[in-house]
Amino acid sequence: MNRAFKVALLCGVAATLASCSSVRQALPFGLGGGDKPQATASAGERISVLEFEQQLAPAAALSGRDFFIPGPQAAVSWTQPGGTAENSVEHVIAAPEFAIAWKRDVGSGSSRTRQIMAPVVADNGRVFVMDGEANVTAVDSGTGAVAWKVDLKRAENDRGRRVLGIPITGGESGGGFGGGVAVGGGKVFVASGYRSVSAIDQASGAVLWTTPVDVPIHGAPTVAGSRVYVVDVENQIFAFDVNTGRQAWAYRGIPEPARIMRASSPAVTGETVVVPFSSGELVALRASTGQPVWQQVLSRTSRTSALSEIRDIAGRPVVSRGVVYAVGHSGVMSAIDVRTGQPKWQLPVAGVNAPLPVGDVVYVVSKNGELTVVNRETGQVYWTHDLNEGRERQEGGVFGLWDRTVRPEWSGPMMASGRLVLTNSDGELVAFDPKTGQQTASLKLGGPVYLAPAAYNGALYVLTDQGQLISIR
Repeated sequence: MNRAFKVALLCGVAATLASCSSVRQALPFGLGGGDKPQATASAGERISVLEFEQQLAPAAALSGRDFFIPGPQAAVSWTQPGGTAENSVEHVIAAPEFAIAWKRDVGSGSSRTRQIMAPVVADNGRVFVMDGEANVTAVDSGTGAVAWKVDLKRAENDRGRRVLGIPITGGESGGGFGGGVAVGGGKVFVASGYRSVSAIDQASGAVLWTTPVDVPIHGAPTVAGSRVYVVDVENQIFAFDVNTGRQAWAYRGIPEPARIMRASSPAVTGETVVVPFSSGELVALRASTGQPVWQQVLSRTSRTSALSEIRDIAGRPVVSRGVVYAVGHSGVMSAIDVRTGQPKWQLPVAGVNAPLPVGDVVYVVSKNGELTVVNRETGQVYWTHDLNEGRERQEGGVFGLWDRTVRPEWSGPMMASGRLVLTNSDGELVAFDPKTGQQTASLKLGGPVYLAPAAYNGALYVLTDQGQLISIR
């Protein structure tokens, strides 16, 4: 993925340089075209390409105006990667002391061939996590004691040996990672990059059923009613029966291989399933049949960024008060009526995190690390704050040459006990004032984090990229 980003970026820079007459004149060995006549723009108004791109700017009408944020509520469960099936949790009571209570190693961390991508879920006194090797662990939420652990990769290989007669052992299949977990009806539902969807008994850890699929699943599941929904890497969504694992229906979006390594998941509200695809499609389907209701595309081509060609909707769509809020990687944030599919407003925001609707506003973090507060009804901007201010650093150079600027990657936000809380790849849990965006507190977690925290029973739970679960009280 990093290599692809670099190639795309170099291609974009090369194309930009080649189109600049002043640079062509300066190129050696005749590469710039020498003294050959060059085409020039006709007389008229010249418009800067950089300025032509839309920019976020605070609305003058909102200058100095306050906005409403509701008080915190107890989080007695966190059953989905986004907290609820709608991926919408406004303000929770969690970690008022902002101190680490305990840490627990729960399995394999990320490496060259595997990635921790599964957000934390919690219910019935336990926290459930999946490591980089598809091991699912149940941990006591109060003490951090391990209740049970299931190796779904080995279970899937054992199933293959019994059915096909092929002597495969756990760990030899390789290359499978991603997926996630969700909780519902006393079961833990697991989607796996090892081409399977499973249900585990929440109390005992017994595998109740496993359904094989043809393509790896890198997204986390969403469970609602009698079905669990998963999206594979070829942009197919499947609905499985929660009791039997039988497939109820499937829907195929436009295939798109370029994607962000995030475990996005559908949002379910009533009879509507809102599905994000890596093609930039946001599709609403009927929960009972899988028939499409509406479709929107959250993508645009940027004149200044070749990476805008990656159209993935990597953050979870959020349904709040009848409106779907979603952000695409290529630079579109949209508020869409969940019944009609008609956009209420759009903003030029490129991001990989789920937006956070709270009270009168919506918080969103761009891929450049800008925290923006938007009026929920109009899409007007209150303010934008650079989260990376003071955190940029130079790395990778030799004797001060060829340095590259490194900025933390941010995950979140979440509103917890009056704080706006985010994690970052520098291994921090950072709190900001929700009205001003100024930093108010920070915790060192001991390792990089690429997942937003989960809230449960007064605590925040963070899973680091090294496979360590941390409870913050």
